[in-house]
Amino acid sequence: MTKQEKSWILYDWANSSYTLIVVTAIFPIFFKNFAAFGIKENIATAYLGYSNTIATLIIAILAPILGTIADYKNYKKRFLFFFFMLGILATLVLPLVFQGQWLFCLIIFIIATIGYASANVFYDAFLVDVTDKNRMHWVSSIGFAWGYLVSTIPYIFAIALIMLIPSFFGDEYKIFATKISFIIVAIWWFVFTIPLLKNVKQIHYIEYSAHPVKDSFTRLIKTFADIKKYKHIFLFLIAYFFYIDGVSSIIKMAVPYAMDIKIGLSSIELMIIILVIQFVAFPFSLLYGQLSKKYSIKILLITAIFIYIFIIIFAFFIKTKLHFWILAILVGTSQGGIQALSRSYFGQIIPKNKSAEFFGFYNIMGKFAAILGPFLIGIISHFKNIRFGVLGMIPLFIIGAFILIVSFQSHSPTKAQREWRRKIKFY
Repeated sequence: MTKQEKSWILYDWANSSYTLIVVTAIFPIFFKNFAAFGIKENIATAYLGYSNTIATLIIAILAPILGTIADYKNYKKRFLFFFFMLGILATLVLPLVFQGQWLFCLIIFIIATIGYASANVFYDAFLVDVTDKNRMHWVSSIGFAWGYLVSTIPYIFAIALIMLIPSFFGDEYKIFATKISFIIVAIWWFVFTIPLLKNVKQIHYIEYSAHPVKDSFTRLIKTFADIKKYKHIFLFLIAYFFYIDGVSSIIKMAVPYAMDIKIGLSSIELMIIILVIQFVAFPFSLLYGQLSKKYSIKILLITAIFIYIFIIIFAFFIKTKLHFWILAILVGTSQGGIQALSRSYFGQIIPKNKSAEFFGFYNIMGKFAAILGPFLIGIISHFKNIRFGVLGMIPLFIIGAFILIVSFQSHSPTKAQREWRRKIKFY
């Protein structure tokens, strides 16, 4: 593995701590129990869903525009640096939230999420610069796998603080310990981004223009005008829009869902369950990467989609702690694989010198999809039981699977895919 590949993978170590601690596990509990103190639980869940919607909507608007500009020589890293610093600084402000300041808390959370997700546009786009086409699936899978595993280090440290500090100084220090966990995220994120900033270089680019903003919009419009030329790319993006909606919704709303269905899980138990998901996701992400060397991406992605459909149905009926543990393990088996292979397959089929532009589209689809799921769960939670919210994601997975099949059929298969098709006579 090259130095650039290793440095790129380290950024997955860096930003996965934000996903785990802020987006998924500790922040939702902090918000519902502290920042939104005095607000009904279902209303607090709805507010959290709405804030995710607002953040992703802003990112979705910015991503393709910034991505198009970032394709100019040496711009990709500059944009990544700006947005990752925005995310870090906003995360450092979260400890300043006091009890009942739910609006201030959500505003800071939205800013941090914009920084985190926007930086990912340029991080993902660097995949075409750090490795070749034949290694993309494996490198992308390793990135997700090690991101899941290594992010447990700051997470375990944060859980230890949340458990130990109150035991020594009293329960009133639990929130103090939680706030320290946000500082840990920011430090971890910063330290492990340094290798990427130092070693990764933009190899594929467009030469600098005298009018970069104006010319970027021209190129963006031209890409839309040439949509027939990129038919297979845009079909894949539409499929991705539908199926990734369910994936991101499960990641973001798992903890609020577990709290609302009231099966007796404590905050510590929830945090431990999230930790187990990370451990399960590590080997399964690597497994998906290894399977991609032998089997077609289509088969692997569709398999992951139908696993998620089963997960949603199972989530509707869970009634005990054991059921939720089983659900968590099931999520871990496919969460990393479907994300890693989607990213690497997209990196294979796009023009390399327009990687930031096209990953802007990739992220806009992911972010617009991330608007729908949390919004549906939030709005249904506002008026009805949250269990019914998850069922609304099943049609999205089915539509995504269907369009994914169409997108693969519209694109010339790779040598590995042709060999696989001959082997199993699937086509």
